[in-house]
Amino acid sequence: LGWRSRIRLGRDYYVRLDTNDYSVDPSVIGQLVDVTADLHRVRVRAAGRLVADHPRAWARGMTITDPVHVERAARLRQQFQQPRPVRVADDLARDLGDYDRAFGLTGEVS
Repeated sequence: LGWRSRIRLGRDYYVRLDTNDYSVDPSVIGQLVDVTADLHRVRVRAAGRLVADHPRAWARGMTITDPVHVERAARLRQQFQQPRPVRVADDLARDLGDYDRAFGLTGEVS
């Protein structure tokens, strides 16, 4: 018995059950997650892995946040904002003779 739903986790990394919001591990943002709830717990799983487990809140309009989720979100945000090294690929130049050979062309003009 209980409540089940499957949703895609949004960028705010919270799921809503009734009128309450529960935090989820932000590493699964954009993925489908399975939300289950009973009278006592709200659990969220992504690909079978438990990514949130909260006591069920019965008050209305509450936001239940796990401090670990907030820390992980801050780390992911910081990593995303770091400049990424640009790779210079010198090996992109190709001998045009490769194309001639691939298409069976010879150097002779008729």
